[in-house]
Amino acid sequence: MKLMGQLSHRGLAQLAKQYGHGGLLHLRMGKIHIVAVTTPEMARQVLQTQDIVYANRPANDAIIYLTYDRADMAFANYGPFWRQMRKLCIMKLFSRKRAESWVPVREEVGSTVETVMKELGSPVNIGELVFALTRNITYRAAFGSFSREGQDEFVKILQEFSKLFGAFNISDFFPWLGRWTHKQEFRKRLVKARGSLDGFIDHIIDEHLEKKNGKNGETDEDMVDELLAFYSEDVSKGDFDEASQSAIKLTKANIKALIMVKISK
Repeated sequence: MKLMGQLSHRGLAQLAKQYGHGGLLHLRMGKIHIVAVTTPEMARQVLQTQDIVYANRPANDAIIYLTYDRADMAFANYGPFWRQMRKLCIMKLFSRKRAESWVPVREEVGSTVETVMKELGSPVNIGELVFALTRNITYRAAFGSFSREGQDEFVKILQEFSKLFGAFNISDFFPWLGRWTHKQEFRKRLVKARGSLDGFIDHIIDEHLEKKNGKNGETDEDMVDELLAFYSEDVSKGDFDEASQSAIKLTKANIKALIMVKISK
């Protein structure tokens, strides 16, 4: 009850004063064990000294299913696969060179400024403009699309993924109830959401593969092009040689999961 009607971290702090020991508070919610760190000294041990031990992020049923069994970087367990995904993201997707080459950013910002200029003297909803600007930049940088076709559909997919990632699922806490919960609406939403993503991004990937095979001196590449440079049909997750970046091989599941992480950020 101490967690009800207040900020969670304050409720945990109060519980730790009463039940904690040595800067740690242990709670059990069904099958899930939760440990709250409540002192600077213990936080330093967890976040710095013993960082690798605590590096893995917990994943519930929804996260595992929607990320293709942790085929992305955000929820992958620490190890060779995660290190290579991180290297790929740093050197390709999030590099300074890539950011500076994003012409869509300048074009979309210019378009937004023009919209504001045309509305001088009239009320302007800045929130809607900023949201639209962010959406347009992200969509074009990721998929290289100058048209808005499919953008609304993808935004709806993102919104549903976001809701499902944080949704309550009782089988996460009591697995034996899964036989009933999986028959309910939550499971149906998971299957529908991933099916929508599969259909949408598989189409994008196929278009990019066709463009790559018939390329005529084009040099502009988007995020999908960057990832497809490492695509292989004959590979499973974890097939990596850490000694060489060129040995990285990605499946479609890896590409889709990485795209979702990149877009959602």
